[in-house]
Amino acid sequence: MTTSSRPAMGNRALEEMKEFASFPKGTQRYIRRALDVGLDRDDAIALWSRDVIEETSIKVQARVYRKLDRIRGEIPDDSGIETVETFMAPLVSVAAFDLGQNRIDNFAAFRFLYERLIGAAARPWLPGAFCAAAALPHIHPERRRALLQSISEAAATAPGWSNREPTFFPAWVDKIDMSKAAN
Repeated sequence: MTTSSRPAMGNRALEEMKEFASFPKGTQRYIRRALDVGLDRDDAIALWSRDVIEETSIKVQARVYRKLDRIRGEIPDDSGIETVETFMAPLVSVAAFDLGQNRIDNFAAFRFLYERLIGAAARPWLPGAFCAAAALPHIHPERRRALLQSISEAAATAPGWSNREPTFFPAWVDKIDMSKAAN
């Protein structure tokens, strides 16, 4: 049984890699950094900060991302609105931070990041969180328009969502010195 699921997982990982590769380099960098911060994978400041401003930005991101554990624990089991406030309010707040960094330019990149930060169970809630965060006044009106236009009708009105967890989690890759690699 496990051998038949491995090719499917491999295909899924390749599709996720292709999707990630379709994002602009700045978006890719931001997603990898956000995953390091949000999943507590590596020392994000040591890896990602190129100057004092970026170091400060990472520290602020880490403070904002402290809400992720609570968000993960509050994912509603169904579409009932009685439990949505404790989940959506902090999710929109974190999403607003990320969109305000001007590195996530569309719903696809947002979904890619948040499926990994929170998990597959959050998928049904991501279009609403994205639209709410993108519509907030701290986003410039032109950018607000572009973000909101980036969500497809299919994504906004999907009748169901996959519960399969993501398989590809992009990470920092050290550059190889080709002059030393040849020896």
